Amino acid sequence: MRIRSLGVIDDAVVELSPGFTAVTGETGAGKTMVVTSLGLLLGGRADPALVRIGARAAVVEGRITVPAGAPAAVRAQEAGAELDEGALLVSRTISAEGRSRAHVGGRSVPVGLLAELADDLVAVHGQTDQQGLLRPARQRQALDRYAGDAVAVPHAKYAAAYRRLRSVVAELDELTTRARERAQEADLLRFGLDEIAAVEPRADEDVELAAEAERLGHAEALASAASVAHAALVGNPEDPESVDATTLVAGAHRALDAVRAHDPALAALAERIGEIGILLGDVAGELAGYADNLDADPLRLSAVEERRAALTQLTRKYGEDITAVLAWAQDGAARLTELEGDDDRIDELTAERDGLREELAGLAQALTDARTEAAKRFADAVTEELASLAMPHARVTIDVRQTEDPEGVEVGGRLVAYGPSGVDEVELLLAPHPGAQPRPIAKGASGGELSRVMLAVEVVFAGSDPVPTYLFDEVDAGVGGKAAVEVGRRLAKLAKSAQVVVVTHLPQVAAFADRQLLVEKTSDGSVTRSGVTVLEGEDRVRELSRMLAGQEDSQTARAHAEELLAAARSDG
Repeated sequence: MRIRSLGVIDDAVVELSPGFTAVTGETGAGKTMVVTSLGLLLGGRADPALVRIGARAAVVEGRITVPAGAPAAVRAQEAGAELDEGALLVSRTISAEGRSRAHVGGRSVPVGLLAELADDLVAVHGQTDQQGLLRPARQRQALDRYAGDAVAVPHAKYAAAYRRLRSVVAELDELTTRARERAQEADLLRFGLDEIAAVEPRADEDVELAAEAERLGHAEALASAASVAHAALVGNPEDPESVDATTLVAGAHRALDAVRAHDPALAALAERIGEIGILLGDVAGELAGYADNLDADPLRLSAVEERRAALTQLTRKYGEDITAVLAWAQDGAARLTELEGDDDRIDELTAERDGLREELAGLAQALTDARTEAAKRFADAVTEELASLAMPHARVTIDVRQTEDPEGVEVGGRLVAYGPSGVDEVELLLAPHPGAQPRPIAKGASGGELSRVMLAVEVVFAGSDPVPTYLFDEVDAGVGGKAAVEVGRRLAKLAKSAQVVVVTHLPQVAAFADRQLLVEKTSDGSVTRSGVTVLEGEDRVRELSRMLAGQEDSQTARAHAEELLAAARSDG
């Protein structure tokens, strides 16, 4: 991490060990700024009062190693961030005016994204900032991981049954809540289909009847016109002197036909006139047939108009023409079949729902039994850890309980609420001394006790909780002597499976660290780049001596410091 203009820190780089890093220094030197900086990178509240006086903004930058497929990496990449050789570059800027900006993997992101990533990256334990296992949901998840396959197997079956039940209930609710609307829709469809069936329309019947009505309505005029045209073509039998087109064309053809042999051009014209004569004969014949076949029956016209009126009633309601009406009837019949089948579907879904609830109840009971057994083992292990952390009379229990719900599933003879992870609510309880009532750990312990409880919990859960980094602030509050050594020993044990960062004032704790960082101010009261140093060899002995006796050069303190380091190395 690089920290600039934050509190007493002017510009400093903090290099953390992959294992156990202890941050030490005089009171007020700025050790807690390391915790604060990490908190800002994890989406903590931006307080403009943290900006160093005279600076325009405070900046914290960090490089966090994240496996490519880890949830935090996936979530960051979804936000547009890029991994840099397996690491996320994260930065947070706070202006003196209170504005805050966040960047992940080179992309500007909402500060809320940092908080999302924090859940999978770091567990913070301190007197004022408790995260991770203080949340009941995380406690249940951690207990499930601690239990292993005993919980994982029934949990997977339960989760699958729960998802199917949710799907069935959603479909059933949709069908039953819309029963009235579906019944109304079915009635309207039946009425429409019956109305169309009563008329029995044919495709394009409306077009055909419109043409027939037009013809019947003008029958006399049509017959008169056909007669006049016929007489013009073939003559009027009642007037022998009348001249008709057929006779004239025949005369023209005879005149040309007589001389056609003398000129091919005239012969061609004679051929065309002959064709005209044939065409006139055909048309005259059709006109005669048309006039004879023309139906001028007013009864037929009345029947056509009545049929058209019936079809118009249908097109007014169901489509712009009879083709559209027939299409509506086809679709309506299919929809009615679907609606009428809903009752059968409701019966099927109801039976499946009841079966799934019974199955879910059995799987939930198996989950509860497995969690209860694992909770007993876990509580005993944490209580044993606390005995070595200056809390010999404290006892931790895990309350695995259910909430009654008349709409729930039956487990243990009771109807209880259920969710995607079962019916159990899991909560860690602490009785700090004999006679005390067990209370949730967030309420049953002081700040220093809470950090130690969290340390004991994390040690027991080591390897089962996926969070790769733990930060402890004041985990050693109110601890000294042999208990302080045990705190250091357990932090070192936790560091074998995760990265551990501890801000401490106890040399017994610092001696167990893989890396010890010293935070110290310059003469002007600020922490500069050279103010955060990695202590090695003689420098580390001197710092442990100061922490032991307040005197770096005390031979007794130096001997004790060397003894602590040697004991820690041999213990590791």
